[in-house]
Amino acid sequence: MDASDQEELGVDADQPLAPHNGVINKLLNVGQEDNMHGQMEEFLGPQAEYNEEEEERKYYRRKRLCVIKNVLAASVGAMIVYSVYMGLLQMQLILHYDMTYREVKYSNLGLEDIDRKMLMGINVTPIIGLLYTPVLIRFLGTKWMMFLASGIYALFVSTNYWERYYTLVPSAVAIGVAIVPLWASLGNYITRMAQQYYEYVHYKEDHVQEQKKLPKGACHKYIIVFQSVFHIIFHLSFVFAEFPMCFVLNGYLHKSEHILLNVHSCGANISGVIPGFNTTVLTNLPRSMLLIQVESVLMGFAFLFLVLCGPAYRPTEEIDLRSIGWGNIFQLPFKHLRDYRLRLLCPFFIYSGFEMLFAITGFSLSYGVCVLGLDKLWLLIVVYGLSCSVFSSLSLCLLRLPRWVCLVGGAAVHGVLLVVLLAFSPPPKNLEYLGPLLVISVLWGLGTALNKTGVSTLIGMLYAEEKERLDFVYTIYHWWQAIAIFIVYLWSNLPMRAKLSILLATLVLACYCYWLMERRLAMKLPFRLPRIPRPRHKVMQPSQEKGGQDAEVQGVDSPKARRRGAEGHRNRREDAQMKEGVKEEREGG
Repeated sequence: MDASDQEELGVDADQPLAPHNGVINKLLNVGQEDNMHGQMEEFLGPQAEYNEEEEERKYYRRKRLCVIKNVLAASVGAMIVYSVYMGLLQMQLILHYDMTYREVKYSNLGLEDIDRKMLMGINVTPIIGLLYTPVLIRFLGTKWMMFLASGIYALFVSTNYWERYYTLVPSAVAIGVAIVPLWASLGNYITRMAQQYYEYVHYKEDHVQEQKKLPKGACHKYIIVFQSVFHIIFHLSFVFAEFPMCFVLNGYLHKSEHILLNVHSCGANISGVIPGFNTTVLTNLPRSMLLIQVESVLMGFAFLFLVLCGPAYRPTEEIDLRSIGWGNIFQLPFKHLRDYRLRLLCPFFIYSGFEMLFAITGFSLSYGVCVLGLDKLWLLIVVYGLSCSVFSSLSLCLLRLPRWVCLVGGAAVHGVLLVVLLAFSPPPKNLEYLGPLLVISVLWGLGTALNKTGVSTLIGMLYAEEKERLDFVYTIYHWWQAIAIFIVYLWSNLPMRAKLSILLATLVLACYCYWLMERRLAMKLPFRLPRIPRPRHKVMQPSQEKGGQDAEVQGVDSPKARRRGAEGHRNRREDAQMKEGVKEEREGG
């Protein structure tokens, strides 16, 4: 047995001893860790295929495409909102004007009186827009202010499903409240997109990386291009707004001989809008509800485009804009009127509101409808809208020419047309004047395009480096336009020659003030800009937190606190002794 045991031991001794399981696992873990460490170094280390500069360039190219998408989305969204609003308002006013429609459908409702109060709400309410517009834009942000204002326009569309005094008039007042904030936020947004595009093109510049103020004139060319694109798209709203008139209402209108039966003069010889215009213009009632449903769907598409818009400011910039104090935000629009550049541009702001509203209500009705008939109204407005859209591209000439070319060119065209209209009194019901009236529409659209794009571009160029002031200056611009709209609403019963004279006088004053502004800037006279307070962030510093904790500890260890603690301890001990005495008395009893 011993020999056999020894032989077995000998065999075991010759074979190598197997390591324990723990040793094997440690060896495997060490190998895996080395392998993982090598893979991590390979993944995190510099790769031959990765080009950091190329990736950065691709990133900022995507950012630039996003900016272009934002400009197109904002332009198309605003165009759809206004085409739906103007088309529906025009259809509503024509239907409510017809006596047969009022008596058959809403005999006891008084639609004519409701229309007057609606127009009053739309035209009068914006005059207080300067009081609340900057506060709303700073509180909601530029993008969401556009979205909210568009929602108010959608509310106006929805009220047409149930035409009552308590639905139509409040929605019209709400539109009047939203007009100035919508346009101020749109102007601010387009200019901010131009500034962002410059930053994404010149992302390697030190002032861009450090988020400092842009150099003077650096982003002017982007402002010119973006404002031109916006107005090219937006002015198409006049074209699409006439689709309900062209494809729906025209089939239900009486002939021009019936509508213009009692009209004896047109143009410069009349007072009011169209004296003697027949109160029955419809042969039978149209299917207006189907049209309202189509307009509601289009308004939904407008919301879709506005949702696609990106933010105008970085989140930290939005916080800084709000953090200067709501009282300061309320006061700053008034303080910006100290700047002589804005003061001298105010006559142009007013004329900008005059001329567009005159083209839609004055010229198209007192000249166009009075001479050609109501069935040709859509043609005049479509030609005017197409002219505005096409000629808005002429503002791109500012890339090579001085900035005064647009404004002076538009003023020259309108000045000649106003003189012609003062002497132009065509007879009613005469289609021979269709050609001359269309030519005047085209030329007036040319002047409007140069005026609108010129003013918006000029404001953006003057304040291109002051991104924290853009909402204030665009608010002032569109507030003065709202004042002009209110004045046009008041003068509706004046003689036509008086209206044209006011327009011509305002245009001459605007040109003189603009020349004076450019002269002062050429002489390098300093302009006065109000100081914008620094943002006030309510953030507690670590030293303040530590100081507060030390104060609490010192308060606890203070003599008064110790005295209160000793008195409380003494009172508790006396209460306990009294309870024990009462208990012993009960047990003894």
